[in-house]
Amino acid sequence: NLFFLFLFSCRFICVFAVLINKVSLQETVHREGVIGGSVLLPCSSTKHDHKLQDTDVSWRHNDSEIVFDIVKGEDSVAEQDSRYKTRVETFPLEYKRGNFSIKLNNLNYTDAGEFNCLITPSNEQKNVVLIIKGA
Repeated sequence: NLFFLFLFSCRFICVFAVLINKVSLQETVHREGVIGGSVLLPCSSTKHDHKLQDTDVSWRHNDSEIVFDIVKGEDSVAEQDSRYKTRVETFPLEYKRGNFSIKLNNLNYTDAGEFNCLITPSNEQKNVVLIIKGA
C-alpha cells in the first residue's frame, strides 16, 4: 500500500512539474483596437540563442485561422488565411533579436478573440486577447 502511495505522489509531482514548466513558457496579454485601426500583437522569445534558419513561428487566430507564418526565419504566406492577406505587417529586422511581433491593420469586428504565437524549437507560446471597439 505504501508503494502505491509513493508511486501516486511521484506521478503527481512529475505532472505538476510538467504543468509548471508549460505554464512558464506561456504568457497572455490583452490588447484593444478600434475598427479600421491597427494593433501590435507582441511575441518575443526569452531565449536569445535562436538560429533563424532553425526557427519557425506560427501565428493563429482562435486556434484555427492561419494569420502568419515564419518558416526557417523567412516570412511565409503560402498557407495564410485570405482574411489576413495584405493586413499583416512584420518586422524581419527584429527576428534576430527574438522579436516576432506582428501588426494587424484595417481591424474589423471578426478580428476579436485570441491570437497565439508559437515559437519553435524553443516551444514558447504567447497569447494575445484582442478586444475590438467601434470607431
